[in-house]
Amino acid sequence: MSASHPGYDVAVIGAGVVGCALARAFTLAGARVVVLEKAVEVLDGASKGNSAILHTGFDAPEGSLELACIREGYALYHEIRERLGLPLVRAGAMVLAWTEEEVAGLPALMDQALANGVTDIHPVTAAEARALEPALSDRVLAGFRVPGEHLIDPWSAAHGYLLQALANGAVLMRQAEVLTGRRSGDVWHLATTAGQVTAGLVINAAGLFGDEVDRRVTGESWFTIKPRKGQFVVYDKTAAALAGHILLPVPTKITKGIVVCRTAFGNLLVGPTAEEQDDREHASLDRETLKALMRRGEEILPALAGHEVTAVYAGLRPATEEKHYRIRDDLAPGYICVGGIRSTGLSAALGIAAHVVRLAARDFPPLADPVWPAMPNISVAAPRDWECPGHGGVVCHCELVTRREIEAALTGPLAAASLAGLKRRTRVTMGRCQGFYCTAELARLTEGRLVQPMLGTDHG
Repeated sequence: MSASHPGYDVAVIGAGVVGCALARAFTLAGARVVVLEKAVEVLDGASKGNSAILHTGFDAPEGSLELACIREGYALYHEIRERLGLPLVRAGAMVLAWTEEEVAGLPALMDQALANGVTDIHPVTAAEARALEPALSDRVLAGFRVPGEHLIDPWSAAHGYLLQALANGAVLMRQAEVLTGRRSGDVWHLATTAGQVTAGLVINAAGLFGDEVDRRVTGESWFTIKPRKGQFVVYDKTAAALAGHILLPVPTKITKGIVVCRTAFGNLLVGPTAEEQDDREHASLDRETLKALMRRGEEILPALAGHEVTAVYAGLRPATEEKHYRIRDDLAPGYICVGGIRSTGLSAALGIAAHVVRLAARDFPPLADPVWPAMPNISVAAPRDWECPGHGGVVCHCELVTRREIEAALTGPLAAASLAGLKRRTRVTMGRCQGFYCTAELARLTEGRLVQPMLGTDHG
């Protein structure tokens, strides 16, 4: 496919959660924005798999850009979520120590939280922890509580950011992989697989391919992506009652460690791992690693042994050779690299976008009276469509997804283009039977309407 497109003020490369937040921020600032995504579907890279926690930044590096973006992103999410229809499950977290060495590390971690501006933390003894969470193993030694850590729907958040950008004039180009870039005067000329695009400002939010996009557009890159895989185990909804809080380990220098928490969809999650690999596109699952995750989950919540696993999945984080975010505006005129956004990208996305808008320092004609579209709710935080009349019947009984929800997800400016995209918009096929009972009906409903047809394709 080839096309000729008019000039834009801003071209955002990558439609992950950060790219979606950037598109929203620049559109609301008055810019003419185009989002270039190489896949047929948005959120098809690192943003499709994470633990879906809205972090306070209590354990982020002190004084870092990451901390500043997390704190601003956290505040902005709370500020806009009701207008965009984005859910919030108020959970709170407990950081738990299971060894004497981890107990010794708690005071420094609490000091870090206080230095990071998270002042409502408080220590808990083993007895207090078990009083708050009766299903906890009696092997827990101590910990502290972080009341402001919460659960969100990671996909509705990103979709909501992008949908608001589109509703206010932004353009999304899918299957538009950026091949080369050339700067002429004050304008970038980008060659993509969907045609030529011109823009005054280019923002690289390409996630796992951020360094490659740097090289394609500017001729060089100042960092190297080192993909880090995280595998997860998802337990059936009956297990969610075992943990009210987000149960966090004492983090290491490399990873936040194995988390046990509910999800915004009513399941219970254990993960992620932190495994270095070279492959940027495929996050394979390993049976022995998943068994080890289940064992760790049962060490924390022994009653998990009596609950079934609904699903397993893996995601990739765009880690680099440094722990910090890699954001720079001096690589080339009119070019900003937003790279190395690791596991905190979901929490920080709105803050990253606000930071980059300030970094760009561009004056655009102000956007008067912006549109605020509302996302449909697919979380346990609010009533679902199946509870409302006229929904046309329930198609996916495990996740209670209605025909009306599926039809809505297949239409509009951000219509699903693949089964994976439809899953992220509705949770169809993501329940206990993993699509065994509803796949045939879904195939009929989606026939001729998906860029990637359901039958004979990879549905992951």
